[in-house]
Amino acid sequence: MNSHWVPGNHITLLENGEAYYPRVFEAIAAAEKEVLLETFILFDDKVGRGLHAALLSAAQRGARVHVLVDGWGSPDLPPSFTQPLLEAGVQLRAFEPAQRVLGTRVNLLRRMHHKLVVVDGQRAFVGGINYSIDHLAEFGAQAKQDYAVEVQGPLVGQIQAFCRANLDAPEPARGQWLQRWRLRQQRKGEATLLDDGALAAFVTRDNHQHRSDIERHYRAAIRSAQHRIVIANAYFFPGYRFLRDLRRAARRGVQVDLLLQGEPDMVWVKRASELLYQHLMRAGVRIHEYTERPLHGKVAVVDDRWATVGSSNLDPTSLSLNLEANVVVRDEVFARHLREHIDTLLQSCCQRVELPTPGRLRSAWIAVRSMVVFHALRRFPDWTRQTTPRAPRVVPLTIDTLDTQA
Repeated sequence: MNSHWVPGNHITLLENGEAYYPRVFEAIAAAEKEVLLETFILFDDKVGRGLHAALLSAAQRGARVHVLVDGWGSPDLPPSFTQPLLEAGVQLRAFEPAQRVLGTRVNLLRRMHHKLVVVDGQRAFVGGINYSIDHLAEFGAQAKQDYAVEVQGPLVGQIQAFCRANLDAPEPARGQWLQRWRLRQQRKGEATLLDDGALAAFVTRDNHQHRSDIERHYRAAIRSAQHRIVIANAYFFPGYRFLRDLRRAARRGVQVDLLLQGEPDMVWVKRASELLYQHLMRAGVRIHEYTERPLHGKVAVVDDRWATVGSSNLDPTSLSLNLEANVVVRDEVFARHLREHIDTLLQSCCQRVELPTPGRLRSAWIAVRSMVVFHALRRFPDWTRQTTPRAPRVVPLTIDTLDTQA
């Protein structure tokens, strides 16, 4: 795995845009030297303009500001939004700019799905929250439920080195030697506060040397679980080994609770997850559907000792195609705090899924259908990689390039 466990970190849980945006914007606006920001979605709306103001404030005071957006997730930033940033010296780049055929975007897959911010090498933010108004409750019934963390301590150095390495290459594996060198140099100066703060790791996945690191951290925690596993994940369709580990945990007496979407932003996501319900529930896994609004979180807690928060869903795109980033924490105080937040949703906003009792013919049909769809979806990433073999592009955004995309 590409993780390096570091002690002595202060990890703060941030729930939804109401908690996240004020902390991020305040940190960026106060930056003195450097802001590194990577995000899947940045829209020109109330939230995007709040970020815009913070970035301008930092750049105008002389901080180096680098912003990387995903070309699919952030396809329509107008010149009125970007020009002031560019004039202030902000370095704007797009990962795989949107490609259109007859006005329709066609390059959906292999996205840069990170949600990362590093300010002056002192504070970092990692999670699943994008910069768009649908992460605020005022958006209404379709406002997303999500999480992020603020990190202070030695782990920030790893996140900073990772983001800086991404300035040199579309994916971390290009110029991988540079990333490793920067990480080694950063580790030499890391404080080792063994008696104070959380033990944490910054874990990423790419399409080269770290294809399964996030999944492997999940599976290791699940296999070691003794009492309880709680997973809240927006898009749930993991591979066979992940499902096998969950089933085995439930069968050896671990309470396994999955919190999944009941009011999805994309209906097909729920339909895919439902194909796994009976397979999991027959082993004792408890499934709860969050019905208050769309669930966008990607968090988990095991035994109130291990926890993760990040951008990675548990589906084929996140586990096998996208560039993702999570923080994994071994700290009882933080893990218990996150688990209590999830339990609040389970108790107040979820419906427990009951195991149906269909007839034999229907049971056989469900099993066959689930098996066919499961194996097709699991092989989908391999087919995608074969049809898009070239390395992704990272393109500097200028007024000219944005006018061309519009």
